[in-house]
Amino acid sequence: MPKKLIFIDCDSTLSSIEGIDELARLRGEDTFRECENMTNRAMDGEIAIEDVYGARLDLIKPTAKECEQIGQLYIETIEPTALDCLAELRAKGWEPIIVSGGLTQAIAPFARHLGVDRVRAVDLIFGSDGSYAGFDGDCPTSRMGGKMKVIEADRNELDGEKVVMVGDGSSDLETQAFVDLFIGYGGYIERAKVKAEAKRFVYKLSEIPALLS
Repeated sequence: MPKKLIFIDCDSTLSSIEGIDELARLRGEDTFRECENMTNRAMDGEIAIEDVYGARLDLIKPTAKECEQIGQLYIETIEPTALDCLAELRAKGWEPIIVSGGLTQAIAPFARHLGVDRVRAVDLIFGSDGSYAGFDGDCPTSRMGGKMKVIEADRNELDGEKVVMVGDGSSDLETQAFVDLFIGYGGYIERAKVKAEAKRFVYKLSEIPALLS
């Protein structure tokens, strides 16, 4: 049976934080500022995500335990209307999917809190002691254009009749031509390019269900 799928970005959308930046904060203010600058330049579309992805992780070398900490922080910084929004969307027949350039191991506890079964993010690789050993470069969302590939794959697998994408960054915006509706989100960061080009733009997730009626 055809489904209605809504893909939602995680960082600065479902939660106020950027998980990778919060991991960097654990390494001190200088590392945090350096990582934050790289993140913002990528989300603003100044540089490609793949140009900073490995560099940020090599700088931080996050452990498995630290990813669990960030998972809890996502929950603590949840967008205030997220749970109600998701409940209303489900009642209208929409299946929410998290699609993110963030880290699967950090997002997973947050997804459970949100009741979202499917997370399409980037898998980290850890050593037997939980130390950082790299990331899976085959995960599409570690690169520009990756969210489009994920959406297309899930649309085909789940027989998606209607597909919507919600997010704050340039990697979200680039999906606009491949979905039925792209909704830009500016509740935490209003990115000029996203606001200018998005067909719809909201500041609260609770505004979304009405746009899909």
